[in-house]
Amino acid sequence: MSYLEAMHEIINFISKLPKLLDSSQINQFIELLIEAKNNGRRVFIAGAGRSGLVGKAFAMRLMHMGFEVYVFGETILPAVRKNDIVIVISGSGMTSSSVLIAKTAKEIGAKVIAITSWPESPLGKISDYLLIIPGRTKIARLNDYFVRQILGEHEPLTPLGTLFEISTLVTLDSIIADLMSRLGISEEQIKRRHANIE
Repeated sequence: MSYLEAMHEIINFISKLPKLLDSSQINQFIELLIEAKNNGRRVFIAGAGRSGLVGKAFAMRLMHMGFEVYVFGETILPAVRKNDIVIVISGSGMTSSSVLIAKTAKEIGAKVIAITSWPESPLGKISDYLLIIPGRTKIARLNDYFVRQILGEHEPLTPLGTLFEISTLVTLDSIIADLMSRLGISEEQIKRRHANIE
C-alpha cells in the first residue's frame, strides 16, 4: 500500500459520488437552509472528531453567506429554539454525543437533519430529514477479516471514516456553490465576511 494507491482510491470514489447521491435529498437540504435564512432561523451543526471538522468548514461558509450559524461544543453556543435547523454529521449514525444532540433538539422542536451513511442507525431514525452520504465508516459491514477474504470483500486503503468525511466535505462544499447561485451571493460578498484578523 502506498499514498498513491490511497490517493487513486479516494479520487475514484469521489468521481462516482454524484451518481451515488439522492438529488431529492440534496434539494430538500438546500431548501431547508434557504427557508431558515429567509425566516431568521439559526443553523446549528454537530459532529464528533473529523466529522466535526467537516461541520466546522461548512459552518464557516454558511457564515460567509450571512447565515446565523453555530457549532456545538463552542462556548458561544446559544439556546436552540423551535424550528431552528440542527445538522448532525455522523458516518455511523451511532456516535452517542451526536445521537443525544439530535434527540434533545427534536424534543425542543428543532428540525433535525442527519448526514450519515446509515439511515437505519439511531441517528437516522430519530432525524426529521436525511442526507445519505456513501463511504465506509468506522464500522465495517462484516467485522470478521477472514469472512471478508473468503467472500472477496476488501477494506479500502482509506482507514476508518475517511471516505465518508471526504465525501461529506465535497458534497457540502458543492451545496455551498448551489446556495450562492440560488441566493444571488457573489464571491466578493463572501470575501467581505471572511475573517480579516487571523
